[in-house]
Amino acid sequence: MKNVTLRQLRVFASVGKHLSFVRAAEELALSPPAVSMQIKDLEQQVGLPLFDRNSRTVSLTTVGEYVLAHARRVLAVMRDAEDLVANFKGLKGGALDVAMVSTAKYFVPRLLTQFRRDHPGVEIHLHVANNRAQIVELMRQGEVELAIMGRPPHEWATRAEPFALHPHVLVTAIDHPFTQMERVPVEALLREGFIMREQGSGTRAALDEYLSAHHVSAKTVMQMSSNEAIKQAVMAGMGVSLLSLHTLGLELDHGLIASPEVEGLPVMRRWHVVHTLAKTLSPAAEAFRYFVLEEGEAFLAKHFPSMQSAGRGTHAGTTEDQ
Repeated sequence: MKNVTLRQLRVFASVGKHLSFVRAAEELALSPPAVSMQIKDLEQQVGLPLFDRNSRTVSLTTVGEYVLAHARRVLAVMRDAEDLVANFKGLKGGALDVAMVSTAKYFVPRLLTQFRRDHPGVEIHLHVANNRAQIVELMRQGEVELAIMGRPPHEWATRAEPFALHPHVLVTAIDHPFTQMERVPVEALLREGFIMREQGSGTRAALDEYLSAHHVSAKTVMQMSSNEAIKQAVMAGMGVSLLSLHTLGLELDHGLIASPEVEGLPVMRRWHVVHTLAKTLSPAAEAFRYFVLEEGEAFLAKHFPSMQSAGRGTHAGTTEDQ
């Protein structure tokens, strides 16, 4: 394999990630035949097939799985070398690969817009993950340098720095009986049907934490993996839910959804900016990390003024995300 090129490894890593020659071609701005040619040349160098192909699916062979693991390591080392050189050139450009959990999509794009005003030469690649597990996998594979998330991973050595509070509140339809109550007791939730996020999401973890702390159980009427779908179901009167306050700006401002005061709420978590300790951040990633830590809290307070009253009635401060 001494004549294998970095180009071949990049193409192979992309096909291995997507298990699709077409999607790899789209990601790399190549034609599918060009991708196929690079893979064919690499397989000739290896001397064994890297993919099992049939008319419908593409899958890695056993050899392909081992080669992919090493290819990712080689590419990660080359990115580190490129970042080191870029440090000597200053931040006039470069690429920023950042991932966020779906709940953060309500504010991270605007943060990135503000960041890019100061760094117009930076090319931004933003990955949106449905939940924490997908973020963890992106970071493990070296696909992203930074992640914006609620619960930082504990599976390997990372640096997780909190930059803002992250309140979770109960939401109901605007004509729900809770909206007529000065303060809803915990016991009243036993009669309600909950529309929940999936297991593994930070939002679901916040609800489970709240219910456990108050020794109550919730009746599940529906489970969804989308905050937007949950909001629509709540507004339609299908049930109540616990959601991040940062997902509710438009609905609360326009009176489309209600957030009554409930005993023990909000659950206060934290937003974190996270990166892998073993990796040296690129200049662009380091600049964005600093920007988030310096500006993130004030930015959220400005764009989500309802946060100022989010501590109403709560019996506790922030909780660590586990």
